[in-house]
Amino acid sequence: MTDRNLPRHHVRPAAGQWCNDPNGPLFHDGRYHLFFQHNPAAAVWGSIHWGHASSPDLVHWTDHGIALTPTPGGRDALGAWSGCAVVDESTPTAVYTGMDREDGIGSVMLARATDATLTTLKAEPEPVVPGPPPGLDLNAFRDPYLFTHEGTRWAVVGAGHRATGTGDVLLYRVHSLTDWSYAGSLLDATDPIAARVAAPATAWECPALLPTGDGRWVLLLSLWADSVTYTTSYLIGDLRTEGEGLRFVAASGGMLDHGRDFYAPTALVEDGRTLLWGWSWESRTEEESLAAGWAGCLTHPREIGVHPDGTLRLAPARELAALRGPGLPPGTGLPPAYEIEVEVTALLADSEVVLRLGDTVALYVNPTRGTLVLDRSGAPATATHPLPRTDRAVATVPGGVRSRLRVLVDGPLLELFLDERAMVTEKIYPAPEGPYTVETVRGRAATEVRGWAVV
Repeated sequence: MTDRNLPRHHVRPAAGQWCNDPNGPLFHDGRYHLFFQHNPAAAVWGSIHWGHASSPDLVHWTDHGIALTPTPGGRDALGAWSGCAVVDESTPTAVYTGMDREDGIGSVMLARATDATLTTLKAEPEPVVPGPPPGLDLNAFRDPYLFTHEGTRWAVVGAGHRATGTGDVLLYRVHSLTDWSYAGSLLDATDPIAARVAAPATAWECPALLPTGDGRWVLLLSLWADSVTYTTSYLIGDLRTEGEGLRFVAASGGMLDHGRDFYAPTALVEDGRTLLWGWSWESRTEEESLAAGWAGCLTHPREIGVHPDGTLRLAPARELAALRGPGLPPGTGLPPAYEIEVEVTALLADSEVVLRLGDTVALYVNPTRGTLVLDRSGAPATATHPLPRTDRAVATVPGGVRSRLRVLVDGPLLELFLDERAMVTEKIYPAPEGPYTVETVRGRAATEVRGWAVV
């Protein structure tokens, strides 16, 4: 019997147990490679290794088991934490956080692929950055991410200041992969826009700086507060030369994903687009995850960029259309995995349409208000978190006459995209079951509905 509560089309360890942050996406020798944080011993965080999966097409993934194992007695003895990957002199190389202390302060380490399949990454014994710059009293130093600006390679590292309890993004000039120099702060909480959209946070984790193609940049920041992970924010702005380094000047920003089960995204910059993956954690209790034998998976790849009006563009990777199988008209029973697309044209102001997934989940779209409301009151989350969950998640985009909602569901994982401007990621247990319907619940609206089983 098919387990509807198990994602089948998303990257996760084939052996089960724990999965968190995506790490080091690469395209190498005709295949996409994606790594991720993994505890092979239990469905809870701890003993962090790097798992590995690869794909020729971003649709069909092969699990390759553990790629990077902490070195006993080494600088990563307590965990090979998050980072990125690059190709250095033809050798794929992980640039990651080695952890050998308990306070969240790591070092920047390298691990090089031992063969063309990238199934094993061999850590170098000494870090390239042994720890934070002197004189900074930090509560976090981790998650290196490399980028190139005007022909020069740089790296950002997530950090937080102990005295002020605020986040920081530290900048390094990467002269070569083994030669880094500290170049100051790229962005800190004194920036008024960052202080508004990326706070409160005692540290900013997993920074990623992405080019938009028109000269601007998108900076992603995952908000960590006193050992608790919360959400991810984005900032759109410019890079400006400041002394021997760079400074990010934010112009706008907001919440990257309006759901409660998305964190620590990382990206792969390609010619003409940037791909994004996030970690989808669990909306159920730790005890329930232990009983199931697994916790966490990565999201589908998403494309991130900017619209012509300068606002953020977010959409499922175009390759995911290949997952569409037999048609799924309204009234049909939901399979374990499916995609539904609803286009709504408001014929009266404030008209609202609802897409119901079985009896437990309802998605309300209001074009003139520019809102998407996920109502999961029929299947409330059981997870414990310092920030209590409500049964509703709300995403807002600029209002208009038309809205387009794409819904990608794989077992319990819902990924929603409204007008390619907002996304909502949530895990829902039990996974929605029964027929789906679409109806106008307020005003008057025209709808076009398309659905596909995912095979």
